[in-house]
Amino acid sequence: MDSAATPEQVAQSTIKPGVPAPRGVITFIMLMMLIDAMGIGISAPVAPRLIMELTGNPVNDAAGMGGWLMAAYAAMQFLFAPILGNLSDHFGRRPVLLVSLASLVIDYLIMGFAPSLGWLFVGRILAGSAAATYPTANAVIADVIPAQERARYFGMLGAGWGVGFILGPVVGGLLGGFGSRVPFFAAAALVAVNLLLGLAVFRETLALENRRPFALKRSHMLAALRELRAYPVALLLLVVVVLYQIAHDVLPATWTFYMIERFHWSPREIGLSLAVVGICTAIVQGGLVGPVTGRLGEKRSVYVGLSIGAISMLGYAFAPSPPWLMLAIAVGAFIGLTMPALQSVMTRNVAANAQGELQGAIAGIGSLVAIFAPLAMTQLFRNFASASPPFGLHLPGAAFVAGALVLLLAVVFFRRAIHQS
Repeated sequence: MDSAATPEQVAQSTIKPGVPAPRGVITFIMLMMLIDAMGIGISAPVAPRLIMELTGNPVNDAAGMGGWLMAAYAAMQFLFAPILGNLSDHFGRRPVLLVSLASLVIDYLIMGFAPSLGWLFVGRILAGSAAATYPTANAVIADVIPAQERARYFGMLGAGWGVGFILGPVVGGLLGGFGSRVPFFAAAALVAVNLLLGLAVFRETLALENRRPFALKRSHMLAALRELRAYPVALLLLVVVVLYQIAHDVLPATWTFYMIERFHWSPREIGLSLAVVGICTAIVQGGLVGPVTGRLGEKRSVYVGLSIGAISMLGYAFAPSPPWLMLAIAVGAFIGLTMPALQSVMTRNVAANAQGELQGAIAGIGSLVAIFAPLAMTQLFRNFASASPPFGLHLPGAAFVAGALVLLLAVVFFRRAIHQS
């Protein structure tokens, strides 16, 4: 990186003259996160049906193809997130954010008009290549919010995304009654409104003095990690991010299958349980991250989030009845303390002109994990829920046990990073 900054120097950075007031910035990116998540949620209920219509395959084969579509998106995001992060450190947040939103509009339109399965991959690859809404929004927070307040605002972003993902599937399910392609057009319209709003009201947040030249040689994951060697604490914290993301991906990868196996739930019951997860998550990230991190501090909040997350994972794995599962969901929502507080700690340990690179690295790592972790966790479920499980141990919740162990390992790495800071 161009220059190293001590945590004290970074923490003392202030909003630069000419930068928009934080309230206006936060209002826009909160709305952007909500609409972004709604777009994803709107298309989710009908995506399997569209794949089945295009291929003529049954639902199990469609599910497998859906997994490959997710992998294609994640792989592109892994490759391009560091590039986008570095571009935002050079050109600013606004152009990168607007290009990302435009690519999502095109993606949803492609999926709505797709005449064949191959076009779905074209759309997902395009969207993954320009997927920068979340990391760029995080970089905006680092630009305009004083260091001691960032955890609360990172939590607000997560809450906005969570609310959007609660509303999206409901809207998508209703629109799906008019045809499998209608929700994709609705998602395109929503994101297009977001794009127009960004063009009209969103001003640049990265001050000129905090920009740096773009270099392609540093715009990939290995280069980002190499450049971050100037900040050894940040590197260790990235390990914590990896471990957190592995555990986080257990739920979306195995929840539906596990609930069918464990409690014989119908799709309606599974959907309601996921809505409860989303509501609890939104409450914690939107309403409790600020007060809790303000009272405990960011570092203790990370410890609490990781530890409670591990406990809730074990609760999912061994819940004897649905009420106990609901209790585990309510408790597990406090894992939402982890990433806002962790990201705030990380931004304190990286220079102002490298925040986009940091967020690009985080997004790229998350995408890499999103390629492999769901595959590994579904295989754990498949093997331990089978008639002949490994070691003779029938444990459908094995993936959640693995998630708990990974979170405890994350506690160890976080402790090591804090001792070096």
